[in-house]
Amino acid sequence: MAAIRIRDSIFRRRVSSSRPRGRRPGSSDTRDAILAAARERFARHGYDRTRIRDVAEDAGVDAALVHYFFKSKDGLFVAAMQLPFRPADVIAPVLAEGLDGLGERIVRRLLSVWDEPANRAALLAIVQGASAHPGAAEALREFLRREMVGRIAGVIEAEGPELRANLVASQIIGLIAARYIAQLQPLAGLSADELAPVVGATLQRYLEGDLRARPGA
Repeated sequence: MAAIRIRDSIFRRRVSSSRPRGRRPGSSDTRDAILAAARERFARHGYDRTRIRDVAEDAGVDAALVHYFFKSKDGLFVAAMQLPFRPADVIAPVLAEGLDGLGERIVRRLLSVWDEPANRAALLAIVQGASAHPGAAEALREFLRREMVGRIAGVIEAEGPELRANLVASQIIGLIAARYIAQLQPLAGLSADELAPVVGATLQRYLEGDLRARPGA
């Protein structure tokens, strides 16, 4: 009980005079209700058109309580979809090092994430679940477009950053599908040290090379 009172006090200070409707902060039932409402909203309306205040209204709580639990819409989406990590946390440090060698760094980082057994199991479950629910699949696409593809486009200096970022994404998706879903050999058996330089070179061309030139020309 003391722990609950402390959490209540902290929450009241953070949201000033606003009070949640119906449920007390710190309740697991409240968090579960928010997540259930979020899953329904994301599946029905997609990521871009889902608003935190709408999720809060569906769950019967104040919007400040959603922020208290999940910080932001992307945090809410990660929890609702049961993603094992925030994509922004994965890609942001890689992008922060600049364009030089970025293609290879992206490949190495993503392989390190997918090669972790716990991550891979969770990600494969999400892919399978989204494929069975068109609304969830659309929400996932919008989320990744904003949180990963959009961030990559933001660091590209060459002409056509959005197209280039989409080409990078297409290469990554193809690699993930072939290596982890279809498990094509010998691709699935190669190490990150073997794959990263090869695939990374293609990504680097997409990031800053001449898109009209043929490789090796």
